[in-house]
Amino acid sequence: MGNVFTRIGEQTDGYPLFAEEWEEKAKEILPAGPFGFLQSGAGDEMTLGQNREAFRGYDILPRVLRDVSDVELNVELLGQTLSMPVLLAPVGYQGIFHQEMEIGSMKAAAEAGIPFAASTVTTASLEEIATAAPKGVKWFQLYWSNNHALTASMVTRAERAGYQAIVVTVDTGLLGWRKRDYRNGYSPLKLLEGAANYVQDPVFREMVPDYSEVHIREAILESIHHPNLTWDDLLFLREQTSLPIVVKGILHPADAKQAVDLGFDAIVVSNHGGRQLDGAAASLRALPAVVEQVDGAVPVLMDGGIRCGADVFKAIAMGADSVLIGRPYVYGLTVGGQAGVRRVIEDLRTELQLTYALAGVTQTKEINKAYLLKR
Repeated sequence: MGNVFTRIGEQTDGYPLFAEEWEEKAKEILPAGPFGFLQSGAGDEMTLGQNREAFRGYDILPRVLRDVSDVELNVELLGQTLSMPVLLAPVGYQGIFHQEMEIGSMKAAAEAGIPFAASTVTTASLEEIATAAPKGVKWFQLYWSNNHALTASMVTRAERAGYQAIVVTVDTGLLGWRKRDYRNGYSPLKLLEGAANYVQDPVFREMVPDYSEVHIREAILESIHHPNLTWDDLLFLREQTSLPIVVKGILHPADAKQAVDLGFDAIVVSNHGGRQLDGAAASLRALPAVVEQVDGAVPVLMDGGIRCGADVFKAIAMGADSVLIGRPYVYGLTVGGQAGVRRVIEDLRTELQLTYALAGVTQTKEINKAYLLKR
């Protein structure tokens, strides 16, 4: 293991070090609308808070007097090698946070050797994101469309552009009651900030003969809301692509079983960062039952509340194969563009490497529940 202590004393170029400081810095930079959209949750934000509180419910129980001179963070996931068990979660509308938008985030992820999951509602198109880092690992997050031809077109475009997995989000048939967005009168989708993948799609263009902003907005809003979506619809997705399909937004073990039984390739335990159903279970609390149900049949990932290396370690100890971070890297993007995202990733890597070593493990596969103590 390289000596991470060599970083102590280095200049930080004015960048924050604590997750809360990144958030505070982003708040100083962004107008109330975009910052509230990024930082807030649904309803009274109970689930948003519980995502963080769940991690505080466990302490790491380290082992000592073990040779930790060579700590290896690499993991294999869906046939891809990740430099650490962390991915950049799909976050839409990144142009409202920084002019480098998803391009900066994609490049930073590629530099770090971890996947970037591009949202359906991006400022840059999925093709532009892919071109920015052709050798980077790219996943495409799909918001289902009521028009199956549009869904198929998006998936086909992603596969042609070199994306290596499709992440279908299943917890957004309707948007959660996001009070701060309502109070701020702010909706990036209504401002067409995340329309790039739609306006560049041939099927969508056929759907909207009158190509005015009003009709584009109406068509996107009508397309993206799908309260009638069922598992039967998702089977259509399997017919459209040979790429691995990751089902994101699972909390109940029965839904995890359904995903496995239907042949999907991975699960993300997620409550959408507390932005959908307020009062829903914290992702970390829901994770163990899903892991038990899946029983190793497919990889299980999780997101929600992860802010530091200790959080990543705890999630893995609870059974996650890898985790996704969202708000932390977008705060980095807001503060410094690609360089800010890079700093967030590298600080997390340094902390995670130290957490492994100080807990007495050298590889991710060694981590299990024996390393946790419930408070």
